[in-house]
Amino acid sequence: MRVSIAGAGAVGRSIAAELLENGHEVLLIDKAPTAISVERVPMAEWLLADACEITSLDEAALQRCNVVIAATGDDKVNLVVSLLAKTEYGVPRVVARVNNPKNEWLFNESWGVDVAVSTPRLMSALVEEAVSVGDLVRLLRFSHGDANLVELTLPPESALAGTRVGDVAWPEDTSLVTIIRGPRVLTPSAEETLEPGDELLFVAAQAREEQLEDLLSVRQESSGT
Repeated sequence: MRVSIAGAGAVGRSIAAELLENGHEVLLIDKAPTAISVERVPMAEWLLADACEITSLDEAALQRCNVVIAATGDDKVNLVVSLLAKTEYGVPRVVARVNNPKNEWLFNESWGVDVAVSTPRLMSALVEEAVSVGDLVRLLRFSHGDANLVELTLPPESALAGTRVGDVAWPEDTSLVTIIRGPRVLTPSAEETLEPGDELLFVAAQAREEQLEDLLSVRQESSGT
């Protein structure tokens, strides 16, 4: 897979190194000469250019990319790069970094963004995830379909503790993608039984999040007779 990354700062270089380790082809683009540090990521291609300019993106052959990542520290630049990548070059997957949470509402399909990654929001979500049991935590927003990656740690009192995955009537537009149980990462087969303390990761429509949280919450008290 060929990936172009706009922004060769610490974030861009880290992403590039990870992708290269996984066997992908990576091009780093930055307009600042001081950011071109080939020795830090020697296996990547490097381009000294302004990623907001069509001529630069032509030189980068963006039409050959499977993914473009807008990872600069400037939200305006990331939006322009995303829009150009999607509308001018038809890049299938565009991922954009959101630096200021106040700008998050802009990072959607209207600007060519498939996935928006807000570092402040993600850090906040990870803090919540570490201390919350039984509460739904939104980790990542996907622009297409208004879906989110959400997490919930199953409390011991949950009505679904001990239930097989295949026996649960999950809400519409919701998919259980992973179960994290201690050090293990499990593929949620229909026969897998949900256990208290399981970290459950879902891709779910935002409109279904409350319904999903209710489903996984503590047992309802039985009414007396």
